[in-house]
Amino acid sequence: MTDGKRRRGLVAAAAVLGGVLTLAACGGGGDGGSDGNKNNAGGDKSQSQVDEAAAKDASAAHIKITPKAGATNAGINSDTKVTVAGGTLKDVTMTSAATGTKVPGSISSDGKSWKPSGQLERSTQYKISAVAEDSKGRKATENSSFTTVSPTNSFIGNFTPESGSTVGVGMPVSINFDKVISDKKAVQSGIKVTSSSGQQVVGHWFGGQRLDFRPQEYWKANSTVTLKLDLDGVEGAPGVKGVQEKTVTFKIGRSQVSTVDAEAKTMKVVRDGKPFKTIKISAGSPQNTTYNGQMVISEKFKETRMNGATVGFTDSDGKGEYDIKDVPHAMRLTTSGTFIHGNYWGAKSIFGAVNTSHGCVGLSDTKGANDPNTDGTWFYNESQIGDVVIVKNSKDETVAPDNGLNGWNMSWSEWVAGSATGA
Repeated sequence: MTDGKRRRGLVAAAAVLGGVLTLAACGGGGDGGSDGNKNNAGGDKSQSQVDEAAAKDASAAHIKITPKAGATNAGINSDTKVTVAGGTLKDVTMTSAATGTKVPGSISSDGKSWKPSGQLERSTQYKISAVAEDSKGRKATENSSFTTVSPTNSFIGNFTPESGSTVGVGMPVSINFDKVISDKKAVQSGIKVTSSSGQQVVGHWFGGQRLDFRPQEYWKANSTVTLKLDLDGVEGAPGVKGVQEKTVTFKIGRSQVSTVDAEAKTMKVVRDGKPFKTIKISAGSPQNTTYNGQMVISEKFKETRMNGATVGFTDSDGKGEYDIKDVPHAMRLTTSGTFIHGNYWGAKSIFGAVNTSHGCVGLSDTKGANDPNTDGTWFYNESQIGDVVIVKNSKDETVAPDNGLNGWNMSWSEWVAGSATGA
């Protein structure tokens, strides 16, 4: 190849390469490319001019989605919200990223915000797409995704009694947490229990997972109690946050307090401060005495099985000393297994005369729980969850306050001392 041909080939190659580089450049503002943007005889706009014009025509609506994009450990109650400034929301769609299931929600009447209608699921990734318009009808969009808190990093409190129920005057508000709470003050500060009677209500911690509330004296009959849980986002332990926002109410019914005299073998039922009925009973035998103290009925069963092996009463073969599959009219008084219940297997002559049970309080009854004319049936029908049964003159100790719903066996000063927020 001659020198002239070689030069012409190099120039052609350079021109091609220069064209490629010019086409790949964005914006046309460099000095080394074509000067068409500088000396544009045709009057075309530069890219910056196009961008500026587009910006001037952009919607004035600005959408904000919370939690922020990519967030983890988001709350499942009130954390999620879409808002707009300079416009109104036209459409918001929230879905589960895994299943595509749409989350119900609503835009506010003024069009300025949107939120889900209910509680979200834990450990779930959600996607949100929002559309808004400004006063000129110009559209703005925003998309985001986040993940809600996992069960490992959150706690919930299971409470009793149920919302809307009617209970006896001894029923405390009892909350059992599914995680150990180390910052008791923070958690208790997020819970409020009030009574329409105006009684002061104070919480008491039994260990790290149970918090009970009660007034100094039994609840006033026919009052209304309100429990408010405001725990969403409250850190109960390092890295473990609450997820509940809930308000529940329950009614206190008539007052019924029944006193069992283990020595006299009778039970006196007092309704609204007046004697109602006296019943003959058979309490724990001398070998298996009944707890003394104030006990609250926490469960009722028309019939239930009682097996001695489940509460430590076993024979030499490890079998239960008793196994009765159809105990009638049983009402639980302690977690450890103390009941007041009907007894059809004992002779009628034992009631009011001999204490024969393994620690329960027995009432005369018949097999099948269908005889309306027995003391067992009468007391079962006249009792409700939260009624108080007091046992006295037994040779046993006083029941532990946390063995069942039995915090009434603590003095008020002891009760208040177990509060993380004081009285």
